[in-house]
Amino acid sequence: MWPFANAIRAQASAAMCSYNRVNGSYACQNSKLLNGLLKEELGFQGYVMTDWSGLHSGVASAQAGTDMDQPGYIEPMTTLLNQTRLSSYFGGNITLAVRNGTLPESRLDDMIKRIMTPYYFLRQDQDFPATDPAMAYYNTQFSSSNYSMDSFVFGEKSRDVRQDHGGQIRRHATESTVMLKNTNNTLPLKAPTSIAIFGSDAAPNTQGPFIRGPSEIGTLAIGGGSGNGRFTYLVSPLEALKARAAQDNTLVQFWLNNAIIKDANVESLWGATAPEACLVFLKSRATERLDREGLIVDQHGDAVVESVANKCSNTIVVTHSGGMNIMPWADHPNVTGILVAHYPGQESGHSIVDILYGAKSPSGKLPYTVPLNASSVNTAPTTNITTSGVDDWQSWYSEGLEIDYRYYNTHKIPVQYEFGVGLSYTNFSMASLRAKPTYPEVRISSQPEALATRPGGNPALWDVLFEAQVTLQNTGSTSGATVAQLYISFPDEVSAPSLQLRGFEKTYLSPGEGYTATFPLMRRDLSYWNITQQMWLIPKGDFVLRAGFSSLDLQNSVVFRPVEE
Repeated sequence: MWPFANAIRAQASAAMCSYNRVNGSYACQNSKLLNGLLKEELGFQGYVMTDWSGLHSGVASAQAGTDMDQPGYIEPMTTLLNQTRLSSYFGGNITLAVRNGTLPESRLDDMIKRIMTPYYFLRQDQDFPATDPAMAYYNTQFSSSNYSMDSFVFGEKSRDVRQDHGGQIRRHATESTVMLKNTNNTLPLKAPTSIAIFGSDAAPNTQGPFIRGPSEIGTLAIGGGSGNGRFTYLVSPLEALKARAAQDNTLVQFWLNNAIIKDANVESLWGATAPEACLVFLKSRATERLDREGLIVDQHGDAVVESVANKCSNTIVVTHSGGMNIMPWADHPNVTGILVAHYPGQESGHSIVDILYGAKSPSGKLPYTVPLNASSVNTAPTTNITTSGVDDWQSWYSEGLEIDYRYYNTHKIPVQYEFGVGLSYTNFSMASLRAKPTYPEVRISSQPEALATRPGGNPALWDVLFEAQVTLQNTGSTSGATVAQLYISFPDEVSAPSLQLRGFEKTYLSPGEGYTATFPLMRRDLSYWNITQQMWLIPKGDFVLRAGFSSLDLQNSVVFRPVEE
């Protein structure tokens, strides 16, 4: 609930219902979710639109809280219903439903008000930027490939709003790169005389500035489907590494065909000049309409690492992926460095070179856990999407709150790399965690005050009751950034994960510089959902706050009791 509450409190004007069923009802036809939780409990005043072709009914979905059907037609384009060809569950059928009394006119009015309210709330009727003139073409033509083209081919040129986007993308990509392993400080590279680059993911893209689908050769810098777009340019790791290596007169050798590398004796590839460092680039593609079927990297990537690491004593692995990958080679003694670069965008090569050569210290933190193997995951990927059983698309949410690190920590399951971890080229210390009440003279009640609902829910749940602080210091010799993380443990009487993240703050520090990170703790942060009373309550007993640099690297703790017995 809380991520949705955050978005609504931040004045999000639209919400999207998804494809799955919840408690037996499709999300776009689930009144408890849309009317009860979203619009009533969380006070959402905008409109609910379907994910594309996520609607399965007309009146039932409208009554359940769906306000807009996208893209508006039933797949296939027309469906035979009662001997009448219809193209939409909504549209003219909503008009018919109002006329025959199956849908109250007041509900239709509500749908219209919710759709139009954001238009005026966002002042789109007052000096709002005009639609890009190139979009006029899409009013008459549209195909799945159109967003890969610049519409000026057919009409007016697209408006250029990029400004310094290239520089921003490079900074974002550099700061989000996570270093998981750096044996014997193999990184940053120190003017090596020779390097070898392996893997199809290092190569320039072979399909132009728009990546239409999976390709064997070419770096992966962006997701597929609606997450895709047309690059202004794309700097591959190979191109950037060759340019940087030239500054040191470094010999660069490279092999880009994974099918060859995985079975090759790589020593025979580089001949007499053994590289001082071997860089292996891996990828795994993620896109809508084609869910990942597993957690390994694509195109024999694991075998490529083994082939290289078995012969190269200084193997550095870089992954480009939209999510988590298992890493069966992580503990290989010759794998000395691991960098998780995710999807870095058009400055892919430059951003990874910034890290590899030490122009920037890595500061990204892992936003998920890397398990030891796929069988350790408590929620396996869903791959069977063509069945016709009664439980099709039903999301059971049987994991409850035990998602990712909250599952592994609670059940003490060993992992490869924990949530929140990320190494740096410098060192940081953390000390003096403390927590103090915001209003010491006020006695805190277990139950929140019943206030009128506002966007985000009961305003009382957003009251800051405590403030936690912890002191950080850069104890190394290099400037860098770290992320202080605050976790909470509820009293034993409450059925909850053993550890839950309650705050994080990234800070940049010069050598010797210190900083105090501050974390506000709202009532909701200290509350659990009481099923019997059907409300958020702060339990009695002792809470434990823990601060650290990851979900396992917890360096400070403090015990406090919000509600007295």
